[in-house]
Amino acid sequence: MSEKYVSRLKTRYMDEIKPQLMKELGITNPMAAPKIEKVVVNMGVGEAIVNKKVLEDAYAELTAITGQKPVINKSRKAIATFKLREDTPIGTSVILRNDKAYDFLDRLINVALPRVKDFHGISGKSFDGRGNYTLGIKDFLIFPEIDFNKVDKTKGFNVTIVTSATNDQDAKVLLKLFGMPFNS
Repeated sequence: MSEKYVSRLKTRYMDEIKPQLMKELGITNPMAAPKIEKVVVNMGVGEAIVNKKVLEDAYAELTAITGQKPVINKSRKAIATFKLREDTPIGTSVILRNDKAYDFLDRLINVALPRVKDFHGISGKSFDGRGNYTLGIKDFLIFPEIDFNKVDKTKGFNVTIVTSATNDQDAKVLLKLFGMPFNS
């Protein structure tokens, strides 16, 4: 009988972060403590209108970074100024839940972000008002899973961390305890 895999960061959340979070926020019910619900990784590729290979590359790179197959996002409506037709593939995204979300966050916080050149922390103001945080990454080469010799053009992507926190302050405390390097 094999043991079930549990993410290192999730174990740390259950053992250390959750009790500390409950103490800091004055929560008595353990079920009310904020937690990570999902992580959405989205890569928009506007060049895919002209060059389909760019979207294929983005798909492969996002698969390597997240360890899960992305979905292809299509345009909802036509925009003539961008030469965009309805239902044209223009991006790719992944929704990570449970252990995969914690594993991705672990790699983002401890491996990828420290590899950013001239890194001084991330903005603490990118919360949406409901406890969710969005981070834009300009260059995906900071992830060790990407072989930079095989990359034609660098692309950026967005990471949205969806928490069960009801406000931004609680979510910021949660992410700080995870080790998110906020600069403000």
